[in-house]
Amino acid sequence: MKALVYHGPDQKAWEEVPKPTLQADTDAIIRVDATTICGTDLHIMKGDVPAVTDGRILGHEAVGTVEEVGAGVKNTKVGDKVLVSCITACGTCRFCREGRSGQCLGGGGWILGHKIDGTQAEYVRVPFADTSTYQAPAGVSDEELLMLADILPTGYEVGVLNGAVRPGDVVAVVGAGPIGLAAIMGARLFSPSHIIAIDKADSRLEAAKQFGADIVVNNSREDPLAVVHGLTGGLGADTAIEAVGVPATFELAAELIRPGGRVANIGVHGEPVTLHLETLWIKDVTITTGLVDAYSTPTLLKLISSGQVTPGKFVTHHFHLDGFIEAYDVFGRAADTGALKVVLTRA
Repeated sequence: MKALVYHGPDQKAWEEVPKPTLQADTDAIIRVDATTICGTDLHIMKGDVPAVTDGRILGHEAVGTVEEVGAGVKNTKVGDKVLVSCITACGTCRFCREGRSGQCLGGGGWILGHKIDGTQAEYVRVPFADTSTYQAPAGVSDEELLMLADILPTGYEVGVLNGAVRPGDVVAVVGAGPIGLAAIMGARLFSPSHIIAIDKADSRLEAAKQFGADIVVNNSREDPLAVVHGLTGGLGADTAIEAVGVPATFELAAELIRPGGRVANIGVHGEPVTLHLETLWIKDVTITTGLVDAYSTPTLLKLISSGQVTPGKFVTHHFHLDGFIEAYDVFGRAADTGALKVVLTRA
Protein backbone atom coordinates (compact mmCIF):
# COMPACT_ATOMS: atom_id res chain seq x y z
CA MET A 1 0.00 0.00 0.00
CA LYS A 2 0.98 3.67 -0.18
CA ALA A 3 1.40 5.92 2.87
CA LEU A 4 2.80 9.30 3.89
CA VAL A 5 6.01 8.50 5.78
CA TYR A 6 7.96 10.86 8.05
CA HIS A 7 11.73 10.87 7.60
CA GLY A 8 12.76 13.60 10.02
CA PRO A 9 12.06 17.35 10.25
CA ASP A 10 10.84 18.75 6.92
CA GLN A 11 11.22 15.34 5.25
CA LYS A 12 8.31 13.16 4.17
CA ALA A 13 7.39 10.93 1.23
CA TRP A 14 4.35 9.18 -0.26
CA GLU A 15 5.81 5.72 -0.65
CA GLU A 16 5.15 2.00 -0.78
CA VAL A 17 4.99 0.32 2.66
CA PRO A 18 3.65 -3.02 3.94
CA LYS A 19 -0.10 -3.17 4.51
CA PRO A 20 -0.87 -3.38 8.25
CA THR A 21 -1.93 -6.67 9.81
CA LEU A 22 -3.75 -7.57 13.02
CA GLN A 23 -1.38 -7.60 16.00
CA ALA A 24 -3.91 -8.11 18.81
CA ASP A 25 -7.37 -9.62 19.00
CA THR A 26 -8.85 -6.17 19.73
CA ASP A 27 -7.42 -4.63 16.52
CA ALA A 28 -9.23 -3.69 13.33
CA ILE A 29 -7.78 -3.07 9.87
CA ILE A 30 -9.58 -0.16 8.28
CA ARG A 31 -9.53 0.95 4.67
CA VAL A 32 -9.06 4.72 4.75
CA ASP A 33 -11.79 6.43 2.73
CA ALA A 34 -11.08 9.98 3.92
CA THR A 35 -8.32 11.54 5.99
CA THR A 36 -6.86 14.96 6.68
CA ILE A 37 -3.83 16.87 7.93
CA CYS A 38 -3.73 18.39 11.42
CA GLY A 39 -1.80 21.35 12.77
CA THR A 40 -0.10 18.82 15.03
CA ASP A 41 1.28 17.15 11.89
CA LEU A 42 2.87 20.47 10.98
CA HIS A 43 4.43 20.61 14.44
CA ILE A 44 5.79 17.10 13.84
CA MET A 45 7.30 18.23 10.55
CA LYS A 46 9.04 21.07 12.39
CA GLY A 47 10.57 18.60 14.84
CA ASP A 48 8.42 19.73 17.76
CA VAL A 49 7.32 16.17 18.64
CA PRO A 50 10.53 14.13 19.07
CA ALA A 51 8.63 10.93 19.92
CA VAL A 52 7.79 10.70 16.20
CA THR A 53 10.73 8.91 14.60
CA ASP A 54 12.00 8.22 11.09
CA GLY A 55 9.74 5.78 9.24
CA ARG A 56 6.49 6.63 11.04
CA ILE A 57 3.32 6.86 8.94
CA LEU A 58 1.70 10.14 9.97
CA GLY A 59 -1.93 11.00 10.62
CA HIS A 60 -4.46 10.45 13.40
CA GLU A 61 -7.82 11.21 11.76
CA ALA A 62 -9.84 9.07 9.36
CA VAL A 63 -13.20 7.85 8.18
CA GLY A 64 -13.02 4.39 6.72
CA THR A 65 -14.51 0.96 6.11
CA VAL A 66 -13.68 -1.95 8.38
CA GLU A 67 -11.89 -4.65 6.40
CA GLU A 68 -10.79 -7.08 9.13
CA VAL A 69 -11.27 -7.43 12.89
CA GLY A 70 -9.58 -9.44 15.61
CA ALA A 71 -11.36 -12.21 17.50
CA GLY A 72 -11.84 -9.94 20.54
CA VAL A 73 -13.70 -7.18 18.67
CA LYS A 74 -17.36 -7.39 19.67
CA ASN A 75 -19.25 -4.44 18.18
CA THR A 76 -17.24 -3.31 15.16
CA LYS A 77 -17.94 -5.49 12.11
CA VAL A 78 -16.39 -6.01 8.71
CA GLY A 79 -18.06 -3.61 6.28
CA ASP A 80 -18.94 -0.97 8.87
CA LYS A 81 -18.30 2.66 7.99
CA VAL A 82 -16.58 4.20 11.02
CA LEU A 83 -14.95 7.31 12.39
CA VAL A 84 -11.42 6.66 13.62
CA SER A 85 -10.79 8.85 16.67
CA CYS A 86 -7.46 10.59 17.15
CA ILE A 87 -7.48 9.09 20.64
CA THR A 88 -7.18 5.35 21.08
CA ALA A 89 -8.85 4.06 24.26
CA CYS A 90 -8.17 0.73 25.94
CA GLY A 91 -11.44 1.33 27.81
CA THR A 92 -10.41 -0.34 31.05
CA CYS A 93 -7.51 1.57 32.61
CA ARG A 94 -7.97 4.18 35.34
CA PHE A 95 -7.93 7.15 32.97
CA CYS A 96 -10.20 5.61 30.32
CA ARG A 97 -12.74 4.80 33.03
CA GLU A 98 -12.56 8.44 34.15
CA GLY A 99 -13.23 9.66 30.60
CA ARG A 100 -9.62 10.79 30.16
CA SER A 101 -8.54 8.46 27.39
CA GLY A 102 -5.87 10.90 26.20
CA GLN A 103 -3.88 9.67 29.22
CA CYS A 104 -4.66 5.99 28.62
CA LEU A 105 -2.37 3.63 30.54
CA GLY A 106 -3.36 0.51 28.61
CA GLY A 107 -1.59 1.19 25.33
CA GLY A 108 -3.83 3.94 23.97
CA GLY A 109 -3.91 7.73 24.09
CA TRP A 110 -2.59 9.68 21.12
CA ILE A 111 -0.69 6.88 19.43
CA LEU A 112 -1.81 6.97 15.77
CA GLY A 113 0.77 8.84 13.72
CA HIS A 114 2.74 9.38 16.90
CA LYS A 115 3.84 6.11 18.52
CA ILE A 116 2.38 3.73 15.92
CA ASP A 117 1.62 4.10 12.22
CA GLY A 118 -1.25 6.40 11.44
CA THR A 119 -4.06 7.22 9.05
CA GLN A 120 -2.38 9.08 6.19
CA ALA A 121 -2.32 5.84 4.26
CA GLU A 122 -4.53 3.52 2.25
CA TYR A 123 -5.05 1.28 5.31
CA VAL A 124 -4.55 1.68 9.06
CA ARG A 125 -4.46 -0.69 12.02
CA VAL A 126 -6.62 0.64 14.86
CA PRO A 127 -6.04 -0.92 18.30
CA PHE A 128 -8.98 -1.34 20.70
CA ALA A 129 -11.38 -0.96 17.79
CA ASP A 130 -14.58 -1.17 19.84
CA THR A 131 -13.63 1.81 22.02
CA SER A 132 -11.61 3.81 19.48
CA THR A 133 -14.02 3.98 16.53
CA TYR A 134 -17.60 5.25 16.14
CA GLN A 135 -20.28 4.08 13.76
CA ALA A 136 -20.99 6.61 11.01
CA PRO A 137 -24.49 8.07 11.47
CA ALA A 138 -26.87 8.10 8.54
CA GLY A 139 -26.99 11.28 6.49
CA VAL A 140 -23.56 12.59 7.52
CA SER A 141 -20.92 12.84 4.79
CA ASP A 142 -17.44 11.41 5.20
CA GLU A 143 -15.84 14.85 5.29
CA GLU A 144 -18.28 16.16 7.89
CA LEU A 145 -17.70 13.10 10.05
CA LEU A 146 -13.93 13.44 9.62
CA MET A 147 -14.02 16.76 11.51
CA LEU A 148 -15.01 14.77 14.62
CA ALA A 149 -11.82 12.72 14.59
CA ASP A 150 -9.84 15.50 16.28
CA ILE A 151 -10.54 19.13 15.51
CA LEU A 152 -14.07 19.50 16.94
CA PRO A 153 -13.56 17.47 20.13
CA THR A 154 -10.24 19.24 20.71
CA GLY A 155 -11.67 22.73 20.36
CA TYR A 156 -14.72 21.78 22.42
CA GLU A 157 -13.04 19.88 25.26
CA VAL A 158 -9.64 21.54 25.61
CA GLY A 159 -10.86 25.03 24.73
CA VAL A 160 -14.54 25.52 25.54
CA LEU A 161 -15.14 23.02 28.37
CA ASN A 162 -11.73 23.47 30.03
CA GLY A 163 -12.25 27.21 29.71
CA ALA A 164 -15.66 26.85 31.40
CA VAL A 165 -17.45 29.09 28.90
CA ARG A 166 -20.80 30.21 30.29
CA PRO A 167 -23.79 32.19 28.98
CA GLY A 168 -22.98 35.88 28.77
CA ASP A 169 -19.19 35.42 28.85
CA VAL A 170 -16.72 37.36 26.78
CA VAL A 171 -14.50 34.80 25.06
CA ALA A 172 -11.22 35.73 23.37
CA VAL A 173 -9.80 33.14 20.96
CA VAL A 174 -6.16 33.74 20.09
CA GLY A 175 -5.56 32.10 16.72
CA ALA A 176 -8.24 31.68 14.05
CA GLY A 177 -6.82 28.58 12.41
CA PRO A 178 -8.84 25.37 12.31
CA ILE A 179 -8.57 24.68 16.06
CA GLY A 180 -9.44 28.26 16.93
CA LEU A 181 -12.45 28.06 14.62
CA ALA A 182 -13.52 24.80 16.27
CA ALA A 183 -13.32 26.54 19.65
CA ILE A 184 -15.44 29.41 18.30
CA MET A 185 -18.03 26.95 16.96
CA GLY A 186 -18.10 25.11 20.29
CA ALA A 187 -18.27 28.32 22.36
CA ARG A 188 -21.36 29.45 20.42
CA LEU A 189 -23.26 26.50 21.93
CA PHE A 190 -23.00 28.21 25.36
CA SER A 191 -24.39 31.62 24.33
CA PRO A 192 -21.48 33.92 25.22
CA SER A 193 -22.16 37.62 24.87
CA HIS A 194 -19.14 38.13 22.62
CA ILE A 195 -16.54 35.97 20.89
CA ILE A 196 -13.42 37.86 19.87
CA ALA A 197 -11.17 36.21 17.29
CA ILE A 198 -7.55 37.38 17.16
CA ASP A 199 -5.20 36.54 14.30
CA LYS A 200 -2.73 38.15 11.88
CA ALA A 201 -4.35 36.74 8.72
CA ASP A 202 -7.37 38.60 7.38
CA SER A 203 -8.56 35.46 5.55
CA ARG A 204 -8.77 33.56 8.81
CA LEU A 205 -10.54 36.42 10.54
CA GLU A 206 -13.12 36.39 7.75
CA ALA A 207 -13.57 32.67 8.37
CA ALA A 208 -13.93 33.36 12.11
CA LYS A 209 -16.96 35.54 11.37
CA GLN A 210 -18.57 32.63 9.52
CA PHE A 211 -17.94 30.32 12.47
CA GLY A 212 -19.51 32.63 15.05
CA ALA A 213 -17.05 35.35 16.10
CA ASP A 214 -18.80 38.70 16.34
CA ILE A 215 -15.58 40.74 16.80
CA VAL A 216 -12.31 40.16 14.93
CA VAL A 217 -8.94 41.73 15.64
CA ASN A 218 -5.91 41.66 13.35
CA ASN A 219 -3.15 41.94 15.91
CA SER A 220 -0.61 43.00 13.32
CA ARG A 221 -2.60 46.27 13.02
CA GLU A 222 -4.71 46.53 16.20
CA ASP A 223 -4.08 46.13 19.91
CA PRO A 224 -6.25 43.21 21.08
CA LEU A 225 -5.82 44.22 24.73
CA ALA A 226 -7.36 47.62 24.00
CA VAL A 227 -10.26 46.00 22.16
CA VAL A 228 -10.98 43.50 24.96
CA HIS A 229 -10.62 46.10 27.70
CA GLY A 230 -12.87 48.48 25.79
CA LEU A 231 -15.53 45.80 25.61
CA THR A 232 -15.29 44.76 29.27
CA GLY A 233 -14.82 48.03 31.12
CA GLY A 234 -11.12 47.35 31.53
CA LEU A 235 -11.55 43.93 33.17
CA GLY A 236 -10.54 41.52 30.42
CA ALA A 237 -12.04 38.37 28.91
CA ASP A 238 -13.85 35.77 31.02
CA THR A 239 -12.18 33.02 29.00
CA ALA A 240 -9.13 33.27 26.75
CA ILE A 241 -8.41 30.29 24.48
CA GLU A 242 -4.90 29.87 23.07
CA ALA A 243 -5.11 28.02 19.75
CA VAL A 244 -1.71 28.41 18.09
CA GLY A 245 1.10 26.94 20.20
CA VAL A 246 3.81 29.60 20.23
CA PRO A 247 5.05 31.65 23.20
CA ALA A 248 3.64 34.97 21.98
CA THR A 249 0.07 33.70 21.66
CA PHE A 250 0.05 32.05 25.08
CA GLU A 251 1.41 35.20 26.69
CA LEU A 252 -1.23 37.27 24.87
CA ALA A 253 -4.01 34.98 26.12
CA ALA A 254 -2.72 35.38 29.69
CA GLU A 255 -2.59 39.14 29.24
CA LEU A 256 -6.18 39.32 28.00
CA ILE A 257 -7.75 37.52 30.98
CA ARG A 258 -9.75 39.21 33.73
CA PRO A 259 -9.29 38.56 37.45
CA GLY A 260 -10.89 35.21 38.17
CA GLY A 261 -10.87 34.27 34.49
CA ARG A 262 -9.78 31.09 32.72
CA VAL A 263 -6.99 30.63 30.19
CA ALA A 264 -7.44 27.42 28.18
CA ASN A 265 -4.37 26.39 26.23
CA ILE A 266 -5.02 24.17 23.21
CA GLY A 267 -1.91 24.86 21.12
CA VAL A 268 0.91 22.32 20.81
CA HIS A 269 4.03 24.04 22.11
CA GLY A 270 7.47 23.11 20.87
CA GLU A 271 9.44 25.54 23.03
CA PRO A 272 9.20 27.01 26.55
CA VAL A 273 6.74 29.76 27.32
CA THR A 274 7.17 32.50 29.91
CA LEU A 275 4.51 32.30 32.61
CA HIS A 276 4.15 35.74 34.19
CA LEU A 277 3.19 34.62 37.68
CA GLU A 278 4.39 37.98 39.01
CA THR A 279 1.20 39.48 37.55
CA LEU A 280 -1.09 36.45 37.39
CA TRP A 281 -0.85 35.12 40.95
CA ILE A 282 -2.89 37.88 42.50
CA LYS A 283 -5.63 37.75 39.84
CA ASP A 284 -7.00 34.27 40.75
CA VAL A 285 -6.49 33.15 37.15
CA THR A 286 -7.01 29.49 36.22
CA ILE A 287 -4.80 28.09 33.46
CA THR A 288 -5.64 24.74 31.87
CA THR A 289 -3.74 22.61 29.41
CA GLY A 290 -4.66 19.33 27.86
CA LEU A 291 -4.65 16.69 25.20
CA VAL A 292 -8.11 15.90 23.87
CA ASP A 293 -9.75 12.84 25.45
CA ALA A 294 -12.56 12.53 22.85
CA TYR A 295 -15.17 11.92 25.57
CA SER A 296 -17.36 14.48 23.80
CA THR A 297 -17.46 12.61 20.49
CA PRO A 298 -20.87 10.94 21.11
CA THR A 299 -22.37 14.34 21.99
CA LEU A 300 -20.88 15.96 18.90
CA LEU A 301 -22.18 13.11 16.73
CA LYS A 302 -25.70 13.89 17.96
CA LEU A 303 -25.21 17.62 17.28
CA ILE A 304 -24.01 16.94 13.74
CA SER A 305 -26.83 14.49 13.05
CA SER A 306 -29.39 17.06 14.23
CA GLY A 307 -27.80 19.89 12.22
CA GLN A 308 -26.90 21.98 15.26
CA VAL A 309 -23.21 21.76 14.37
CA THR A 310 -22.21 22.03 10.71
CA PRO A 311 -18.56 21.05 10.32
CA GLY A 312 -18.56 20.84 6.53
CA LYS A 313 -17.60 24.54 6.40
CA PHE A 314 -14.13 23.64 7.69
CA VAL A 315 -13.24 21.90 4.43
CA THR A 316 -11.65 24.22 1.88
CA HIS A 317 -9.51 21.91 -0.26
CA HIS A 318 -9.90 18.40 -1.64
CA PHE A 319 -7.20 16.00 -2.85
CA HIS A 320 -6.87 12.37 -3.87
CA LEU A 321 -4.90 10.22 -1.41
CA ASP A 322 -1.83 10.37 -3.64
CA GLY A 323 -1.84 14.17 -3.40
CA PHE A 324 -0.38 14.36 0.12
CA ILE A 325 2.75 16.31 -0.82
CA GLU A 326 0.70 19.05 -2.47
CA ALA A 327 -1.87 18.93 0.35
CA TYR A 328 0.83 19.49 2.98
CA ASP A 329 2.14 22.45 0.99
CA VAL A 330 -1.32 24.01 0.70
CA PHE A 331 -2.16 23.39 4.37
CA GLY A 332 1.24 24.61 5.56
CA ARG A 333 0.83 27.90 3.68
CA ALA A 334 -2.67 28.55 4.97
CA ALA A 335 -2.17 32.30 5.25
CA ASP A 336 -1.56 32.40 1.48
CA THR A 337 -3.89 29.61 0.33
CA GLY A 338 -6.84 30.21 2.66
CA ALA A 339 -6.77 26.55 3.69
CA LEU A 340 -8.70 25.56 6.79
CA LYS A 341 -8.97 21.78 6.52
CA VAL A 342 -7.85 19.71 3.57
CA VAL A 343 -9.54 16.36 2.92
CA LEU A 344 -7.90 13.51 1.03
CA THR A 345 -10.09 10.70 -0.30
CA ARG A 346 -9.86 7.54 -2.36
CA ALA A 347 -12.55 8.70 -4.79
